[in-house]
Amino acid sequence: MTMLAPEAVYLLFSRPHGALYVGRTKDLVWRTWQHRTSAISGHTKRHDIKQLGWYEWHDGFESAAHREYLIKRWRRAWKIALIEAMNPGWKDLWFDIRGDFDEAVPIVTRVED
Repeated sequence: MTMLAPEAVYLLFSRPHGALYVGRTKDLVWRTWQHRTSAISGHTKRHDIKQLGWYEWHDGFESAAHREYLIKRWRRAWKIALIEAMNPGWKDLWFDIRGDFDEAVPIVTRVED
């Protein structure tokens, strides 16, 4: 039997009820850090979207990719409701998931994710 690597689907926000971003990754701590430090150009950097508001784990790529696909097509109000169901105070969940992750890790110039 093949063991599938877990993947996370996540929602970031700029401020409560502000700009949103839906993503998927195998390494939620590292990927969130990349968004927080603006290490990657794109939507999150342009709109200052850095706070982790919601996430869920999936068993493997297919499940996570399908969930991400669905959430990206949801209405904004549904995405906000998803965040508020898990995180009613719009707390930045980065501080809950990071463990002993060093925020001073140098910014990468090439992204493999």
